[in-house]
Amino acid sequence: MIRFEKATQKDAEALARVSKSTFEHDVNYGAPDRGGPPGYDSEAWQRRMMRRGNYFKILAADEIIGGMIVFSAGGGHYELGRIFIHPDRQNQGIGAQALAFIEHAFPDAKRWTLNTPSWAERNHHFYEKLGYVKSGEYEPLETPFLLFSYEKTIS
Repeated sequence: MIRFEKATQKDAEALARVSKSTFEHDVNYGAPDRGGPPGYDSEAWQRRMMRRGNYFKILAADEIIGGMIVFSAGGGHYELGRIFIHPDRQNQGIGAQALAFIEHAFPDAKRWTLNTPSWAERNHHFYEKLGYVKSGEYEPLETPFLLFSYEKTIS
């Protein structure tokens, strides 16, 4: 059974480990090299995000298998800052359960936004399947590739 709980400071090490495995595994799916977004492998970064946003851990039994970070932009606008699921647990419907969970956890949300790398075609398909629409693209200074922006309006 999959559960979603608010992450705590003591979860930072496990979240950093799972995040590192997840993002470095993306090299098998089009990532230009091994690595990940800023802070993906840092315990300190995980702790900072717990203070700045709503950081949830994804659990199977009592094992952390992923995480997701949600930020409020105000006025019913929320941003999915990051979601990751250990490679061994992907393609099992957990990501869809995770997004359903956050949409339920933030009932005042009228609009969800997120960014994902241009090379991450399986992410594009996943988000589009769940009702997100590509709304733009940009090249941030910290990455050598485009990011695609996605948006979902809740009626």
